[in-house]
Amino acid sequence: MQKPKFFDKMKRKFKNLFSNNIGIDLGTANTLVYVEDRGIVLNEPSVVALNRKTGRVVAVGKQAQDMIGRTPLHIVAVRPLVDGVISDFEVTEEMIAYLLNKAQGNSRKIIGPRVVVGVPSGITNVETRAVRDAVRNAGAREVHLIEEPMVAAIGSRLPIKDAIGSVVIDIGGGTTDIAIMSLGGVVNSKNMRIAGDRFNDDIIQYVRSKFKILIGEKTAERLKIDICSAIPLDVPLETTMRGRDLISGLPKEIKINDTHIRKAISQSLVLLLDGVKQVLEMTPPEIVADILNRGVYLSGGGALIKNLDKLLADVIKVPVYVVDNPLTAVARGTGVVLEDIDSFREVLIQDDDGISLKE
Repeated sequence: MQKPKFFDKMKRKFKNLFSNNIGIDLGTANTLVYVEDRGIVLNEPSVVALNRKTGRVVAVGKQAQDMIGRTPLHIVAVRPLVDGVISDFEVTEEMIAYLLNKAQGNSRKIIGPRVVVGVPSGITNVETRAVRDAVRNAGAREVHLIEEPMVAAIGSRLPIKDAIGSVVIDIGGGTTDIAIMSLGGVVNSKNMRIAGDRFNDDIIQYVRSKFKILIGEKTAERLKIDICSAIPLDVPLETTMRGRDLISGLPKEIKINDTHIRKAISQSLVLLLDGVKQVLEMTPPEIVADILNRGVYLSGGGALIKNLDKLLADVIKVPVYVVDNPLTAVARGTGVVLEDIDSFREVLIQDDDGISLKE
């Protein structure tokens, strides 16, 4: 039994001499790319600009995002991922191919790269196959999928393989993943369509209703980042907001503060907190005891909302910590998995035949 394993390992090492190892945090809002020995080399918006006349891709990433709301009629900027999963296969494939080519640059090797991709928890077989096929068609020789809260925990160096309960809440752009892990597996989890994009929509609708001003997604994102706080602040935050007056149709500028933004996202926050409580209520008592001692960890862009950790700790009565560099936790985790993929075989998402994705 040892001989085939030895030769398999030697074959992989030989192929790695002629192939790159790449990790992808395939997010609804942003896609991060990790290249072994180089770290995170790309952090691009998951946006693609298409020419409707020719069907060709005009721009990808930051360049495409800058086009949103500013394109002529024949060019449209789209997000090929919705709620963390592929909604437009061909455009996603184009985006991944562009990012892989850009990430490798002059370091491109003879054989296509081995790729580890972070995907939302609870992803279906059809969705996993779509991600796998898109990455393979973009040039990968080998594709491995892993759930985002698991890989975020790995990237944050949590002891997921020990007989200790660890909780990660990964708040991304399209989804929030709540997962309780122990002994290298997920004990209990929940995937919610309440995350950064939902908060942006809440802000847009609130501003429209309250101030009769229409703002875009980029403005809502800026307001969320700059002045949003999950709990009232001793010194209120305020900023200037510009949009189109719905009554006059003319541009308008007003002041808006953290209280307004908190009210805008309050209902979504309540649903998110309820989801966390539901997961904890279904957790075995021994693991709950571990959680009381070790606390809960927040990752993803949503973890950067001011005082969200304090609000969550007050609601669930458990210490809550924001991991180091929450935006890059999943991408860093893919890097750790790539370093020793054999030891992480058990945490990879299995294919339709019940086996982990291999060559």
